[in-house]
Amino acid sequence: MSTDYQRAREELGRRLRELRVESPDGRLTGTELAQRLGWPQSKVSKMENGRQTPTDEDLRAWAEATGQPAVFAELRARLKGYESHIRSWRRQLTAGHGPVQERWNTLVGGSRSLHVWDNSVVNGMLQTADYARNLFERYAEFRRTPRDAEAAVRARMKRQEWLYQPGRLLNLVMWEGALRAQVCPPEVLAAQLDRLLGVVGMDTVRLGILPLDAALRLPPANGFWILDDRLVSVEDWHAELWLDDAETITLYRRVWDTLADAAVFGADAQQVIARVRRSIKA
Repeated sequence: MSTDYQRAREELGRRLRELRVESPDGRLTGTELAQRLGWPQSKVSKMENGRQTPTDEDLRAWAEATGQPAVFAELRARLKGYESHIRSWRRQLTAGHGPVQERWNTLVGGSRSLHVWDNSVVNGMLQTADYARNLFERYAEFRRTPRDAEAAVRARMKRQEWLYQPGRLLNLVMWEGALRAQVCPPEVLAAQLDRLLGVVGMDTVRLGILPLDAALRLPPANGFWILDDRLVSVEDWHAELWLDDAETITLYRRVWDTLADAAVFGADAQQVIARVRRSIKA
């Protein structure tokens, strides 16, 4: 369980304890509250100490039993925040990369427009199977997770069918450094760059490259995805963050637009990719 996830659960527990102690009916002991709820006293203790994740029903019952039913909306928002928004890799990768890729297939499959910034590797929507395989193998070794590269590659390749569906649009900006990252053998990287050269001009792909020598108005921080202006996914080393409040989505869209303003597209993007391709001795 990630540190951030556990910290959020403990904070919710402290809020629950506060509601019990400050009940309008007078301070309740853990035992008294458990009796009102018809729960074992241990359940109250575990929830207050961040050792058990409550359900929506648990939170509604707690708010009502402490005489503060209006607080349920706040409690539910806290629960939704730490359950959905902080998705630790340790928990997600318990069964390997394959299931994670399948979940992403569902998420992307329900989207019509993607705005993506990648600054470290070639984006998964345009990866070759060999390039993806090398990445999955490296990540599995690093994180000591199940070795299921082939299942993960199949799922990632299936996701790319999205690019051939009418009405879809991948708006992708990548830093030139992502094209140069030696995360695979030279011949695999060369083939990957050939693939990128081939997708420039596709109706469903708007590919921009941010050259290394471009003047930047913002530093190239973490990569992120914006799905239909309804969800932002940001990947960090410890977790994947899912952010769905309107203000944050608007902020990330401004970041994407700012980076895109410094990028080159079309034939100019092809020239950058071709320059990197010529530098590889494969």
